[in-house]
Amino acid sequence: MAPVKFYKYQGTGNDFILIDNRKAIFPEGSEVIKKICDRRFGIGSDGLILIQNHAKADFEMVFFNPDGSLSLCGNGSRCAVKFVLDQKMISTKNPVFHAYDGLHQATLLGDDVRISLHDVHELMPHPEGLWLNTGSPHLVVFENLDDASDITEKGRKLRSDSRFQPGGTNVNFVKMEQGNEITVRTYERGVEAETLSCGTGVTAAALSAGARGKQSPILVNTLGGQLVVGFSPEGDSFKDIYLQGPAHLVFEGTITI
Repeated sequence: MAPVKFYKYQGTGNDFILIDNRKAIFPEGSEVIKKICDRRFGIGSDGLILIQNHAKADFEMVFFNPDGSLSLCGNGSRCAVKFVLDQKMISTKNPVFHAYDGLHQATLLGDDVRISLHDVHELMPHPEGLWLNTGSPHLVVFENLDDASDITEKGRKLRSDSRFQPGGTNVNFVKMEQGNEITVRTYERGVEAETLSCGTGVTAAALSAGARGKQSPILVNTLGGQLVVGFSPEGDSFKDIYLQGPAHLVFEGTITI
């Protein structure tokens, strides 16, 4: 058992535990991650992020869902960039980082962090809406659900749809607003609940709205705040995709693990 320094960040209400793991101090094992992310028995968060060295990037961010599974996390990536810059681990304000799905470019824009996402080449039709992968798998449902229990019930059901097995999918409920604006609520796999915001989900929702005629950039409202998604449509594909929004330190401390 050893004390480990941690930092808690949030990006539009999506909260994460960040640890500098460049010296490989963090123990392996999903049970440790589950305990730390637990909101009653641990620090509590929507995920845990380890910052590590990488041969081809300024740093690597390894993101774990609260259940210990690995994935890309858009808001977590933005928080990781802000953490690395706050701690002066690197000198550039435009770092390249490695994540679950490869390399990404980041830019600090005042209080906002913008990250690039990989091109999306296919939006697959589903009886409930559209499915696509923005680094993590997302089903986009164009339905305005305001009640949290409805979102949890329907989200949990669709998350486990046989079409998406064995890994399951995230589920986003989208309300089309006026102009270039949408509102999104997301049920996240791994968290197994609605979160205040989901970066890759917001991106998936914005691209799906783009396929329905919305113009880039799209302003996205979430329970935790506003994000911006930009893209360039090219036939049935989308390129030059970015996610932009705020990322802030909440508190820091030490935990014995």
